[in-house]
Amino acid sequence: MEAGHQRRRQLFGTTRPPAASRALRAGKLEARLEAGNLRYVTFDGWEVLRAIAYVIRDENWGTYAPRLEHLVVEEEEGRFRVAYDAWCEAPSAALSYHAEILGSADGSLSFTAEARPDGDFPTNRCGFTVLHPIEGVAGAPVTVEHVDGAVEETSFPALIDPWQPFKEIRALTHEVGGLFRASCRLEGGVFEMEDHRNWSDASFKTYVRPLAWPWPYVMESGKTDRQAVTLTLAAQAGAESRPGRRRGTDGGRAVSIAVLPPEGASSRHPDIGLVVAPEEVEATLASLEVVGAVAPQAILCHYDPTAGHDNAAMQGFARLQAALPADYLLECVVAAEGDLAEELTGVAQAVEAAGLSLSAVAVCPSVDRQSTPPGSEWPACPPLAEVYAAARAAFPSLPLGGGMFSYFTELNRKRPPVALLDFVTHATCPIVHAADDESVMETLEALPHITASARAIIGEGTRYHIGPSTIAMRQNPYGARTMDNPGGERICMAHTDPRHFGLFGAAWTIGYAARISKGAPALHVPAAAAGPRGLVWQGDVEGRDGAAGALRLSPVGLAARFLAEIAGSEVLPCRTSDPRRALALAAKRGDRRTMAVANLTATPIEVSFPGLAGPAAGTVELLDAATWGRGLSPAAPRRRAPWRGEAVPLDAFAAAVLQDW
Repeated sequence: MEAGHQRRRQLFGTTRPPAASRALRAGKLEARLEAGNLRYVTFDGWEVLRAIAYVIRDENWGTYAPRLEHLVVEEEEGRFRVAYDAWCEAPSAALSYHAEILGSADGSLSFTAEARPDGDFPTNRCGFTVLHPIEGVAGAPVTVEHVDGAVEETSFPALIDPWQPFKEIRALTHEVGGLFRASCRLEGGVFEMEDHRNWSDASFKTYVRPLAWPWPYVMESGKTDRQAVTLTLAAQAGAESRPGRRRGTDGGRAVSIAVLPPEGASSRHPDIGLVVAPEEVEATLASLEVVGAVAPQAILCHYDPTAGHDNAAMQGFARLQAALPADYLLECVVAAEGDLAEELTGVAQAVEAAGLSLSAVAVCPSVDRQSTPPGSEWPACPPLAEVYAAARAAFPSLPLGGGMFSYFTELNRKRPPVALLDFVTHATCPIVHAADDESVMETLEALPHITASARAIIGEGTRYHIGPSTIAMRQNPYGARTMDNPGGERICMAHTDPRHFGLFGAAWTIGYAARISKGAPALHVPAAAAGPRGLVWQGDVEGRDGAAGALRLSPVGLAARFLAEIAGSEVLPCRTSDPRRALALAAKRGDRRTMAVANLTATPIEVSFPGLAGPAAGTVELLDAATWGRGLSPAAPRRRAPWRGEAVPLDAFAAAVLQDW
């Protein structure tokens, strides 16, 4: 295999390259042009907007990928201009549009688009989406000008808003870095904002056409729709100019990690669980050597009668329990189509008949896994108090969990009666709205906001479970199904994602664990045991050790093994000089300290550890492209080198485990 293809496979699990992009500059104004849209709009290094995009959605909320033609990019001193034509095609009609982007050195920016269908064009949304970043913005003041001219002085939500914080928007003005005010004006439609952190997106999203309006709707044949986004900047009086942090360039390759004393009462790293669905039991049993090397504290048994699971599913879980020791928790979807007591008693009887010994059970009505958008009617469902009462009666001796088997969005919108539960659970998925590499890594920024908001819902004294949370989507709350991905693409809401089996997946998993630690979850489920979101990798490793087709731990599996090793240890908080490029988590058990640090980017970095002086007994273990393959066999010896506190180079998406420092 060609060397570039092999490296991409190691990094991303696929040979397909990331999307191409181009930098645009006009004085201190910078932006990235990607597929005709703008990302990372900054001024003097300060991020003003995360993105401006012209988006066309189909009747199932799928996003069209328009074909761009006649692209023109002009850059002169003090200005840039981009213009292009684009079109996309629905079964009934095609939609074409002309777009133009203008940027100036004073920080002003405009993005206009004129669209015209050649027939009646059905869509759920067609027009601009603007993303504001969350760091330094969440909880900060904002001025909202509404379409009727009214002006509202308010703030971006601090905790995650389950609904739309602002509606009928004409302009949004907020402060950036204490240096200037940025005003974003939206023309050509009615806009509203949703708190994108609900879905773990690191942004506040302002989009055209309120969700409470009917959708899909039809764009009339031959009728032009013109929209525009205009950004202007105004310096704050008396503010002294200072450059911000330019994305990916500050400090060159260097990133520093500091280990901090615990804040208040110490917390513990969560137990690590793996989810197993009935259809994955046989594959898990066939790879016990690999799965067993992770030594998870918990196995989450997914049981869904609406998917045809029956007594045989419980028997499969019992067979697995006999072979793989751990605490077994039942994740029980409740059909709620008849008598609740009868349904849940039947589940309990099946558990007993199979000889399955459970440590806890969680229940969630099947309909609650589906999203209920603003303006939609809530589906028929028994009150959660009745569901929980029936579960308590069926499993009287077990801790009972509730919440959502889907994502935080659904938990935030339908909050359970926490007093009736022993623990609350939800998952996340990073490819709901965007699936490019940077957007997936950016979801890590939103996780502390999610855990803080979840804690505000469930309280500090209730056990908190997170997961299964994987890059790929196991169940789609926003459509009829997850998306097939036979070509190994980077696509939204996909049932499989190749990056799960690359070094990217391991870096994301370590970063995920680092970001949720402050929320003090009791259980974190970062993967399935086997299957498309599992930790078992099978295939040729291009001449490295082992026979082609041999079962090995995937990089995510190695990350999960480390997380399982530190479960229950005291959390040592870590601070990184650039959390967009590297994240770390550290643990203490007795006199032994351990740390994992992950490079979240495709660019090599060097990580220093000021204040740490490793003794002669300290070691460093790398997971990178050089060790990819030979380190995946669970029987392979751990490759550890001496470490005495010196800086550690990390290749793209590489991770290092430091012990005994």
